[in-house]
Amino acid sequence: MTNSSLPETEPSLAETDPSLPEVRAQRATKGPDLPDELAGFDDLPTVANRAASHAPSAPRFDGDVSEMPDRACWALQNLLARRYVSGDRQPQLWSWVSEYQDVLRIRLSELDLRLRLVDELQVAFVEQAGYDSRWGRRILKRETVHTYDAILALHLAKYIRAARDEDALITREEIHELFAGVTNTIDRDLALFDKRIERAIDKMEELEFLRKQRDDADTFTVSPVISAVMTASVITDLQRQFEQFIGSGDTGEEPPEGAAADATDLDAEDAYSDDEGDDW
Repeated sequence: MTNSSLPETEPSLAETDPSLPEVRAQRATKGPDLPDELAGFDDLPTVANRAASHAPSAPRFDGDVSEMPDRACWALQNLLARRYVSGDRQPQLWSWVSEYQDVLRIRLSELDLRLRLVDELQVAFVEQAGYDSRWGRRILKRETVHTYDAILALHLAKYIRAARDEDALITREEIHELFAGVTNTIDRDLALFDKRIERAIDKMEELEFLRKQRDDADTFTVSPVISAVMTASVITDLQRQFEQFIGSGDTGEEPPEGAAADATDLDAEDAYSDDEGDDW
């Protein structure tokens, strides 16, 4: 007859000696011993990490069939709608672009677009991929930039790259001096010439490439973002257009086809706002 009141047999030394491989393996699978108040903690249901799994949330609207989380969708929308996403200006958007960059690259590639991230500046933007296909369509519709916008952007990109400081300061007078080499015959009206430069400054402020100082309206900070957005290929193309534009003034001829704006458009007072210009 078995006596149920007998104490349980203590485990032998061989069963508890941590130097034995089989004991270490058994403890590894069981995990560390928990205090009594935490007993059963491992049996609680786990909460899925949505960011890690990239699982979609509840539909945002009727008919929403997106496979991406809300934050990835919003990051994608802003990449398509904005010239760039900046960690300085849009820290939340930048964090989402950085987190979901792999899936965003896939979605953008389906539209013949490339995602560019410049981590050291915390800047993200989208480029149109070029290749030969009669079926491909240009998706990006950027801000329209005109001849003087492009010239100023080109000079500012070179200016910030030559500067040693992260943020370079430039005055309104210095910006006007950057156009000293523009002697095109269509710009003999100096008042109109200055007006076009001022409009180019306004455009660079709109794009946040120039940021006006609070205590001095005639001094600007050149944002380092411009060195990220103005890629080497863009600078090369703008430099070519600029040289064509300058060269056309020596002979009085119209700028070559493909330049940033047409000479006939620049002859009129309101040409700056009427010509179509280029898209960035």
